[in-house]
Amino acid sequence: MEFWQNIYSHFNPVAFNLGSIAVHWYGIMYALALISAIFVAKWFIKHDKLPISNDLFDSYIWWAEIGVILGARLGYVLFYDSHTMYYMTHPWQIFNPYINGVYAGISGMSYHGAFFGFIIASYLFCRKNKVSFWFITDIAVLGVSAAYIFGRLGNFFNQELIGRVTDVPWGIYVGGILRHPSQIYEAILEGLFVFLVLVIYRKRKTFDGQLALMYGGLYAIARIIAEFFRQPDSQLGFLVGEWLTMGILQSLIILGICLFFYVYKKKAIIKN
Repeated sequence: MEFWQNIYSHFNPVAFNLGSIAVHWYGIMYALALISAIFVAKWFIKHDKLPISNDLFDSYIWWAEIGVILGARLGYVLFYDSHTMYYMTHPWQIFNPYINGVYAGISGMSYHGAFFGFIIASYLFCRKNKVSFWFITDIAVLGVSAAYIFGRLGNFFNQELIGRVTDVPWGIYVGGILRHPSQIYEAILEGLFVFLVLVIYRKRKTFDGQLALMYGGLYAIARIIAEFFRQPDSQLGFLVGEWLTMGILQSLIILGICLFFYVYKKKAIIKN
């Protein structure tokens, strides 16, 4: 347990170097997240004999990934970054991986921004290709929920999004202070748990879009729970009292949207 509590003092967030470019475990985990999302989604397409061609889904992957990246970065800049006004007046810097001529990668991604970027990209793709938005997002969320595990592990390896102060024996030391390993909690709650629920329920769904809406709702609930173990972003702190964080606020919005569409589609089925 002592090794685990002091794991950050034994772990290098840089996996290896390619010349002057440092390859971080964070980046590797995000690459694995993308690969696993594609693999899992395609496995279920084949296993469940879903009526969508590989070529069409491959095209969709590009749209969805671009939407996720753009949404994640823009969401962070708009709601979390302390230099929002600078980026608004210098938009070309939002995706600039160099700082003072030195490659530093692109850091600062918002899940909620990625969520809405994914929705917009999926809608545009489906409209262009005349595909059911709800049908294809039902497939996508199976892969997304599995991939989320790697994303949060990337946060853990990068020693970011740290947990609140604790005295539990499985806590880890960050800057000499024992804290909850909140990134691991999130990987389990928001990733593994949501994925397993969707996999178990997928053949019982009664309408297209049910899995997608369940994903949004379940993720929001899991994120709200996890936020009580996660240290609020230092540049924002608590928005109200000592409980409301930006993550909770945005999760409540997503939960409300998903519940509205879930009830709406359920009522439509009953009427028909």
